[in-house]
Amino acid sequence: MSEKNREGKRTAREKLAVEREKQRSADKRRRTLIVGGAVVAVLGLAAVIGVVAANAGKDDDSEASGPVVAPSGAQGNDGLAIPVGKDSAKSTLTVWEDFRCPACKSFETAYRPVIHELTNAGQLKAEYHLVTLIDGNMRGTGSRNAANAAACAQDAGKFPAYHDVLFDNQPPEADDAYADNGKLIELAGQVDGLDTPAFRACVEDGKHNSWVAKSHQAFDKADFSGTPTVLFDGKNIYQDRTMTPAKLKQMVQEANQR
Repeated sequence: MSEKNREGKRTAREKLAVEREKQRSADKRRRTLIVGGAVVAVLGLAAVIGVVAANAGKDDDSEASGPVVAPSGAQGNDGLAIPVGKDSAKSTLTVWEDFRCPACKSFETAYRPVIHELTNAGQLKAEYHLVTLIDGNMRGTGSRNAANAAACAQDAGKFPAYHDVLFDNQPPEADDAYADNGKLIELAGQVDGLDTPAFRACVEDGKHNSWVAKSHQAFDKADFSGTPTVLFDGKNIYQDRTMTPAKLKQMVQEANQR
């Protein structure tokens, strides 16, 4: 391996490590706020509910109150996973992501090419779980609205392409630009055939908001440390500092040779 290639891999790992640390700090702030809300409980239950709800990625629209409508083709427990790739693939990559999460974008930038290569070849199945962690940390509804729009894209059979567009155009973490459904519909114009009346209605009506909320609840119950959380056949590989796209590809290829 050339010195240039080694340096490139070190740079990618260092960038991912920085984003992981930023996400851990944000998660710590979130947990601190929740604990603070619990202390206030003696002064009024309503205040506590407001604090906890805000920091669980919810908003005043109470998106969890409506019926849970899973997107077309959703799989897994309670239909909370959006699958990409063939069910016959011998390996599964489970990804928990937030469209407002900078660390998730860094992961996508580094690993997306190899994930696409392996899923397109039928060697890997990816399962995407959508999370609203940044809505709770930074306030807002951009994580939820973007996740709902991505679920709407899944209904149209366009999830992978729209998923990539959302990360490619991710606003700064503190900018809740994805709360604007008009922005999400505008970005759909970058995916051939996605911007239809059915997609627009799905986005504007928040058709899958309750499903998104349920997905986030599953993330909380799993007690993951932050986003992205990436599991390869059930093993958390995002915490492995030696992991690289090339190593992931090798793991998948070895699994397909068994």
